[in-house]
This record gives sequence, structure tokens and C-alpha cells, in this order.
Amino acid sequence: MFYNKELFKFTFKEQLVSRLGISVEEATAEDIYKILGSLIREYIGREWANTNFSYKEQKEKQVYYFSMEFLIGRLLGNNLLNLGMLKTVREGLQEMGWNLEDIEEQEPDAGLGNGGLGRLAACFLDSLASLGYAGHGCGIRYKYGLFEQKIINGHQVELPDDWLQKEYVWEERRADKRVEVRFWGNVEVSEENGRTIFKTVNYEKIWAVPYDVPIIGYGDSHVNTLRLWSAESAMDPSRIKVEVQNNYYNFLNYNRSVESISEFLYPDDSGYEGKLLRLKQQYFLCSAGLQSVLRTFEKLKLPYSELPEKVAIHINDTHPTLVIPELMRILIDDKGFGWDEAWELTTRTVSYTNHTLLSEALEKWPVKMVRDLLPRVYMIIEEINKRFCGMLLKRFPDRQDLVSQVAIIESGQLKMAHLAIVGSYSVNGVAKIHTELLKTNVMKPFYELFPERFNNKTNGITHRRWLMHANPELSEAICEAIGTDWIKHPHQLLGLKTFKDDPAFQDKIMNIKRGNKLRLAAYIKEKQGISVDPDSIFDVQVKRLHGYKRQLMNILHVMHLYNEIKDHPEADRIPRTFIFGAKAAPGYYLAKSIIKLINVVANVVNNDPQVSSKLKVLFLENYSVSLAEKIIPAANVSEQISTAGKEASGTGNMKFMMNGALTIGTLDGANVEMHEMLGDDNMFLFGLRAEEVLNYYQYGGYLAREVYKQDPRIKRVIDQLVSPGPFCCHEREFGMIYQSIMEHNDEFFVLRDFDSYTRTHASIDQVYLKPQEWVSKSIENIAHSGNFSSDCTINRYATDIWDIRPVRSSLHIRK
Repeated sequence: MFYNKELFKFTFKEQLVSRLGISVEEATAEDIYKILGSLIREYIGREWANTNFSYKEQKEKQVYYFSMEFLIGRLLGNNLLNLGMLKTVREGLQEMGWNLEDIEEQEPDAGLGNGGLGRLAACFLDSLASLGYAGHGCGIRYKYGLFEQKIINGHQVELPDDWLQKEYVWEERRADKRVEVRFWGNVEVSEENGRTIFKTVNYEKIWAVPYDVPIIGYGDSHVNTLRLWSAESAMDPSRIKVEVQNNYYNFLNYNRSVESISEFLYPDDSGYEGKLLRLKQQYFLCSAGLQSVLRTFEKLKLPYSELPEKVAIHINDTHPTLVIPELMRILIDDKGFGWDEAWELTTRTVSYTNHTLLSEALEKWPVKMVRDLLPRVYMIIEEINKRFCGMLLKRFPDRQDLVSQVAIIESGQLKMAHLAIVGSYSVNGVAKIHTELLKTNVMKPFYELFPERFNNKTNGITHRRWLMHANPELSEAICEAIGTDWIKHPHQLLGLKTFKDDPAFQDKIMNIKRGNKLRLAAYIKEKQGISVDPDSIFDVQVKRLHGYKRQLMNILHVMHLYNEIKDHPEADRIPRTFIFGAKAAPGYYLAKSIIKLINVVANVVNNDPQVSSKLKVLFLENYSVSLAEKIIPAANVSEQISTAGKEASGTGNMKFMMNGALTIGTLDGANVEMHEMLGDDNMFLFGLRAEEVLNYYQYGGYLAREVYKQDPRIKRVIDQLVSPGPFCCHEREFGMIYQSIMEHNDEFFVLRDFDSYTRTHASIDQVYLKPQEWVSKSIENIAHSGNFSSDCTINRYATDIWDIRPVRSSLHIRK
């Protein structure tokens, strides 16, 4: 495409004139973005088609990754990087008077996800394409993202995330590939030629219309597809006038119900209507995605008996579990298979990743809701449950207790995790400790029944976005030190270990970190008007806000530091800048109260002249992928402080590690594996272990009030939540936080770990006083981070679960 800078500039100017009728001098940043995006789309179009042709021609097995979230972030810079055009375009734009970073700001963060689940899915798609695997994403094209977060008077306020307000240059609408999805209705049963026929009648029909986004692999690789489904009315245009005349409001209600399915991510499910909408979304994704997958399979002209050899369907957490009964429905009702054959094909095709140890996150649906909305699918689920329980009673006639523990339908509830395990050939956790806890605790009965299905695949992140794109100066320094092979083989980052004590390399790494901190400081000054010291420790906790992630412990520790400074203003202290970023679910009032507390503490600390030179607190609103790319390269300390045994894996811990931050954390999730590589010397560990937490939950023995009484530091900060003083205007303001600790016995052991956390922070200060020692540890972290590249993770999925191999392209269009 752009073999050199001059060709790029010529082509770009020509496109500006031919498409928009303007010159470079007249163009806006948005014009530049649109033209650049369309040029890339045109360029990769032929290779996109060629990739799909190669898969079909070679009859390769293809993976379809079903997920309710794909947090892909901005694609412009990442696509230019993967195409090898980043430097050429950056320099060409600069000569035309434009800064590429300013152009990237014109692209919205795609509102397709919320947190780690969606970002993991995005990293996996990048790795699948970059490694040459036939692997695609299947999701929903939400009109609005989770929400745009504004902080007003310290409170989180949710505004619509209208990310599709303007044209999204990366998507292609495929109206010709739309499929029909059905809700409600009645099932009629009849006999035909000795076979039982099930027919759903009086159903509500809607269209699922796909929008395809190209996923561009790095280097001379492949262009895979993220297919996103949008819900549209299936009413015949000739009937619209009649329907409006007969019952205008019924017509409006139908249209509104259809639009709502793909309108926004994670509707509030605290009430019946919200639950129903979530269930609709999940079935919509599963039905539309499966129909598309099977349509592609049928183009191979192979018998359905070969489906598991050519198709791997992977469900990312429990949200897409209805893939299992929907595939059964299609095979039995539409393709004419008997139950046993259909079940064998299904259970050899579907695999499942579990992402949580929290019981409230293991989805359950009211039986009546599923039966009413999806009558035929519910019949199939009921039959799966009946046969599964029958098998158990036959094998264990005296274990009725076992049946009640693992039944798919029990006490009027449909348990999605149980259905996912029973209907899959592989069940994987996402970190070693997480998988072990699944086996020994959360899913122990299932592990005893199906030990061969359980395996571990520790999460990973794409080093292309989170190191090469987010931190180009660091990437360049790594290439100068160890060459460029690490880009395609991230394990080779281990070569940096030989430079960890090299003074020249240490100086380079320290200068790069300071430059990143200066850029983040400038962003903070622009957005919040607050000056931060780039030589202070940038201590960062950015992630979804939840009780178990313990942002509360972090801010209570900040309150403690404030108290110490006020008590001893003369004492020397290393300046700290604490940076928070997090969204709380709109209905999660405790989490929203913690956000308010963080902002109140920030306001007090930052405006106290006795304290603000030694301590700063920032809450950066509307945390997103693009904001993470600014924050993570600048961090010195990475807060990974979840209650041990609660975080399945984490991926933020990996991103910070890859960018040279040192972790303060518990032995939870992937922190355990980080510690195995880094040892005690290169991390700051504290707190309870997972087995200790589990012991407290099972046998008791922890009393938060006793810890409160025994530790004056803790008593002081807890009292400050409800007593008049610097952080509390009235006793009810943070009463919910106080109650969660003192009346509900501190479910996530914030007070129990507080002393250990505080002492560990003090040790961080001591190491930071020795710059060479600190940067040596930082380099050690970067060196080991290649182990957490999503390329490594995807290779394990490909070999151990999906049984796929890299595909050789039939043509070489880029040559």
C-alpha cells in the first residue's frame, strides 16, 4: 500500500480531494481519520477475502469465539502497527502538519465491553490473526456501551456511551447474511414417518444483521473477522401500514423490544424486565452466531458428522451457554438428527472458559422465564437435565445429594455454569490457582465426574498493543538491546535479564518511564487542572470497581497516610501520586459510594498545602482502553490487591508488568504465576493466602470489630467515614461503607489485610530510594512478561483444546 512516505502522502492527498473535495490544509482531524481509515479498509479488503478463501479452500478447522464483550479499543494505531505502516504514516502526517496521536483521538473507543472479560477476548482475536489461526469473534453490536462515566461533585453519573454517533470506519454491514431469530410461541409435537417432529408456531421473529470488523494480524499474516450482530425489525414492509392502523401501540412496542436487544451492554437485571432483556440478548447472540457458523460449514460440502473436525465453538464465560441447546435444536429440528447423534456432535464441538469464582456471577435464570421466552430450547435443556440426572442416579444410586448439587435445573432455577460444563468437551480456568479452586471447591462435584474435561489456560495480553503501541519508546529500547525477534516470539524478552544491571540500559529505561509520567501528568493537568510531581511514585489501581478488588483498602490506606502527614508534617516522605480509574455498575451502590470516597479524599488531600506536596490522589473518569494506554506505561506501582481466591486471573497485572511497573499484590489469580517467575525480590506481596480466606469462610474465626478495636490506625480511618472531620460531612455519607465493614463483618477482609498492606507499602518506599535497585527489578518484570503474551496463551488453546494449526495463505497479496 504505502511503500514509502512520499507514496503515502500522494495517495492520501488524492483521496482527500476525490472523496471529500478538500485539500490537506482545509481538512479537519476527523476528515484525516476517516480517509486514513478508509484507505486501510480498502487495502486489507482483498487480503480479508483471501483469508476467508484460504480457510474454505483448505477446509481448515475454524474457531468461533462467542463472547458478550469484545473490548477492542481504538483500532487505527493498532492496525497501522500490525500492517507495518505506523512509522511511515506518522512521519507522512507530520510533514503534512498533523500529529498521528491527535488523529487517533478522533476514533471512539468501541462500546463493546466493560472489563477484563472483553479485553481478553480482544487480545485473543489479535493473537489468532497474528499467529495465522482461523479464528473469529462473535458478539453483539451494542448501540451504546456500558455508559460514559462523569464525576460530578464526587459522584459517578452515568451518561449514554453513544459511540456509534458517527460513522464507524472499521465495520461492514452484511445485510445479505442476516438470519432469523425467534422468541416466544408454542411448540407443536407431531409424528412423521415414525419420527417425532417439533414445530414452534406463533413466535415473534426478528432479524439479526451482521456487521463485520476486520481483525488484522501482525506482519504477513491473516485478516480474521469479528462478527457483531444487530437486532432489526422483521416486519414485512407491506404489513407495517396495516399493523399501525390496527394497533399503533403494539407496533411501537414490537419495534422498541427489537431495538432494545442490541441497544446497550448489560441492562440492569435487578428487575424482571432487565433479566428478560439479558436473556434475550444471550439467545440472540447464540442463535444468530450458530446459524452463521453452520452456514459457513455447509459451504464445505461435508457431512455433519465432520462438524467437530471443522468447527470449534468456544463460549467465553456463561453468557453464551445457550449455544449448547440451540445447536441441539438446529441439529434435531432442522437437520434431522436423533438425540444421541446430536448430543455427540454438540459435546465434541463446544468448549467453555470459566472466568469467576464468585457464586453471584455464575448465572441462574428463572425456569418460567426461559420456558416462556424460548419454549423449544427449554424443552431441550429439560431433556439434557433429565438424561444427565438419570445417568448420575444410575451410577450413584445412593447419591441424591450429588444430583441436587450438579443438576442443571434445580429449585426453579436454570444454572448456566452447570449446563456449560455438561455440554462441553473442555472446561478451562484462567490461572493455575483459579483452576485448582474450581476443581477443589466451586466445581468440585463436576471435576470428580469429568476430570478429563478440566484444564488451565492462564490468560494473556497482546504485547503488540500493550507494549509496542502503548509504549513505543520502551519497545525501541528493547529492540536496540536484544533485537526484534521478541516481537514474534515474546518469550525472548527474557534476553533483557542480561541488561538489568547495565547502567546505560538502566538510565534509558528510567528516562523512558519519566517521559511517560510527564505525558500522563500533562494529561491530568489538562483534564483536571491538578499538577502532579513526575518524580513522585505513580501508584495506580485501574480496573472495574468491586468489593473483592479492594479499592476500598487502597483509599483507606491513603487516608492513613494523610493522617500520618498531618500528625508529623516535619517527617521526610517520598512523594506519592495515587491514581484510580474504575466504573461501578449503576446498581452497585456500595461501589459507587467508594468512588465518592476516593473523590472526597482526593479533594481534601490535593487542597491541603501541608499534604499536597507529599501526597496526591486522582480519580480519572471514564476508564477505557485508550485511557489505559496513557496510564499503564507511566505507572511505577501496580495495585493488584484482590482478596485472595477471588480474582480468577487478572490481565491488568500483566499489562503493568510488561511496562515495567512493580506489583504490590496478594497471591491471587495470575499474581501467583508472576511470583513463581519473579520471586519475592521483584514483587511486593502481602495479605492472606487463598486457603486462609477459604478457611475463614468455612469455619469463621474472623471478627472485623476485633481488628478495629486492636489497631488504632484502622479505628481512626473507619471512624473518619462516619464522624465529622476532613473526610465526612455527615454520618450517612459513607454509612454503607461503614456497615459493610463493621456490621457485615468485612466480607473481603480489608481490615484483616490492612496492617500487612501498610507495611508492604513502607517497603516500597525503601526500594524506591535506590533507583538502580528499583529499575533492575523493573527490567526483571519486563523480561518475564513475555510469558503472559496472549500469543502463548492462544497457542495452548490451539493445541490443547481446539486442535487447530496455523493456516498457510493461498495467495500473498501483500508481496
